[in-house]
Amino acid sequence: MKFEMEKMPAREIYNLLIGLVAPRPIAWVTSMDEQGRLNAAPFSSYNYLCTDPPIVGMGVMDRPGGTSVPKDTAWNIRRTGEYVINVVTEDLLEKMNICATDFPAGVDELEMAGLTTAASSVVKVPRIAQAHAALECTEFASLAIGNKSRIVLGRVVAMYVEDRFVDAAGPYIKAEELHAIGRMNGLGSYVRTRDAFVTVPRISYAEWEKGVR
Repeated sequence: MKFEMEKMPAREIYNLLIGLVAPRPIAWVTSMDEQGRLNAAPFSSYNYLCTDPPIVGMGVMDRPGGTSVPKDTAWNIRRTGEYVINVVTEDLLEKMNICATDFPAGVDELEMAGLTTAASSVVKVPRIAQAHAALECTEFASLAIGNKSRIVLGRVVAMYVEDRFVDAAGPYIKAEELHAIGRMNGLGSYVRTRDAFVTVPRISYAEWEKGVR
């Protein structure tokens, strides 16, 4: 089948994109408003974009209803310029899902999920204490896309990783032990990375010339 985006409603485009651009990492974002009130929300339109400087990108839709009102996460980042991306791992999947609930304004998602916070190293926004790794970010740029979306670019200014998940030789992340979770299509579809790693060594051009395939 062939689909032309200009002839399709946004919802159908969404259904197809999230099925093809997958699995996706999940940005479990803690942010804080100007009064110090915390918000925690997951976003799967997320990835790293470059490393010098270290920039991560995240797509944030406005609140549903066509009112062009930013979600708390985008609003907080715009006002304070800081946030933390907590890595979602297999053991925290259910608690992350609770934070995705559309609670009324003023409800603390972290409290509802039974989570606590720990101080970050550089930014004022705390990380989730139960998360095994986190990226501390400052807003690099925000770009409004159409009338309902925005892209938030964050500069990673510090990282937290539990010692047991770091190979000091690199340093490298022991991804096969961290067991991060990826997002698939649909609201409740995820993929585990446990026992799912496949190693395919890169082929250099010199090896290719020698017939390595």
